[in-house]
Amino acid sequence: MYFTDRGLEELERRRGDEEVTFAWLAENLQTFVDVHPEFETAIERLATWLARLDDPED
Repeated sequence: MYFTDRGLEELERRRGDEEVTFAWLAENLQTFVDVHPEFETAIERLATWLARLDDPED
């Protein structure tokens, strides 16, 4: 189990029944990067990956 699995499990347990928009997610990820700029690269990669999930070239 990766360390991040615990955070993902907590997210699912606490907020798994909620529905959110990608606009909400993007806003909150931006807020997170503003508070924790050292994670900018990881958040950028995650956002790009999510944006391109349906792109057959990626």
